[in-house]
Amino acid sequence: MTPLPPSGTVPNDDYLLFTPVPVKERHNGWTPLHQRAFIMALSHIGSVKLAAASVGRTRQSAYALRKRKGAESFARAWDRALDCGQDNVLDHGIERALYGEEREHFYRGRKVGTTRKYDNRVLRAALSALDRKAGR
Repeated sequence: MTPLPPSGTVPNDDYLLFTPVPVKERHNGWTPLHQRAFIMALSHIGSVKLAAASVGRTRQSAYALRKRKGAESFARAWDRALDCGQDNVLDHGIERALYGEEREHFYRGRKVGTTRKYDNRVLRAALSALDRKAGR
């Protein structure tokens, strides 16, 4: 079992406090280090596929690991990290929709100005995600 750090040292990273799934040593396996890196990535990007790819593993192998015997702690950490990551993506989407995205314009290699582009599709997607989240 992974020892808990002293109280207060990991303020918002409680999803990292989990017992890794016991696995056999393999050169392409899910070591405890890979599992922790996956959970960390998941908490930032909110996508299982991208988080698995960030540690050199596949989405399918991540789900297979989650289903293994002894993966209960890992699954709980996964759920918390995924929720946190999706919140991060949602926050970023709302911010981008409200404040737009600045684009630079160049002429003959020199910057001649900027414009701000707003994307209502991002705002609609963010509002739809908020509605789904409220329904949970």
